[in-house]
Amino acid sequence: MLLLKRTNSDDPVFQELIIALDKDLWLRYPEIQQDYEVLDKVKNIPTVVVAYVDALPVGCACFRPFDDHTIEVKRMFVHPSHRGQGIAYAILKELETWAVSQGFTRAVLETGIRQPEAIALYQKSGYTFMDNYPPYEQMENSVCLQKPLL
Repeated sequence: MLLLKRTNSDDPVFQELIIALDKDLWLRYPEIQQDYEVLDKVKNIPTVVVAYVDALPVGCACFRPFDDHTIEVKRMFVHPSHRGQGIAYAILKELETWAVSQGFTRAVLETGIRQPEAIALYQKSGYTFMDNYPPYEQMENSVCLQKPLL
């Protein structure tokens, strides 16, 4: 059974999932991941979702304000053993619902070109490509997407 828990970036379970995410990214982008590490840090984020399947933590994501009306989705991850089960979609929907409840009307995010499964998830969820926003404008391995939330 899938359980989505709202928490914050200090949650040790979230921190462990982020370690697993970073390992996955190092495997996909060994030559450039160090350039992204500083951009991927999430501290003092009150809007984190952790997904559990039968009490086992299997995925996470968070958002932070991007501007007065927009959130930025960060650190989306589902453990490889649990991919393809709709968990990432459920996490994303929970983040979007949470953002709307706080008055946000748009979401943006950045992902990598070597993550076709992530790009497919976002497109299936209604996200469309946009010009890369700062600090990703010159990063050729990044793609940015956006979605109106209302």
